[in-house]
Amino acid sequence: MGNRMEMLDITFTSANFKRLDSEEDDPMTITTKMANFFVRKTLIDKWSLANILFCKTFKQMDILEFMLQLHDDPLFGFFREKVLIRGFIELMTRFDSKRTRYKDIIIKYVVLHASTSYNILLGQPSINAIGAIVSTPLLAIKFLFEDKTIITVHANQKEAQECYMANLKLNPI
Repeated sequence: MGNRMEMLDITFTSANFKRLDSEEDDPMTITTKMANFFVRKTLIDKWSLANILFCKTFKQMDILEFMLQLHDDPLFGFFREKVLIRGFIELMTRFDSKRTRYKDIIIKYVVLHASTSYNILLGQPSINAIGAIVSTPLLAIKFLFEDKTIITVHANQKEAQECYMANLKLNPI
């Protein structure tokens, strides 16, 4: 049957509600750890089919260029616009609940140039790899830890609002 991920019932309750402003529909941003760097402004996009590491973040992390796997094919965006890919890289990425429990997985990132206030975009491949359930109304992610307990990672709503406003300035409508 292949690799089957063990699943437990994962539920969200009112105790998971940590939003500052319940009237806003904010994007979900968290902090991850990659290559010994804490990376804030990591956008969780459960509709994206790619995990993206933006070039500005790649350069700030001092990752050596030769680690990039070159790739010539473009990536197509929401409106079928063509975006040139700089390459691919696999990096150990840590998801944690700001406690002692965390989950490390290797994620294959597309490295590309884009005008954005986010540092990373994590899409379906990484969300599925950690077995995460995402609640956008609660701005929270839950996934199973090794000891069969559930880890909850909360988004930073204030940071998400700042990123959204900065993106509007970068890419005016």
